[in-house]
Amino acid sequence: MNLTVQNDSTTTAEAVRVLMERMPASKVARLLGSWQIGQGDYLQLRDELFDRETVENLYRQASSSNG
Repeated sequence: MNLTVQNDSTTTAEAVRVLMERMPASKVARLLGSWQIGQGDYLQLRDELFDRETVENLYRQASSSNG
């Protein structure tokens, strides 16, 4: 039996996709910020996470999730 183990960045990318499907982008960004302090390429991750987002949309999501 052969087992293929994905590298950490592949696993992280998959986890981020799942989180983005279930949570507002603003919450995902806060979670990733607390997880990955000092690790990885934040600018690349930011571009991937917020590719189709606007500041106004993120603000609206953050405001609505704060109750």
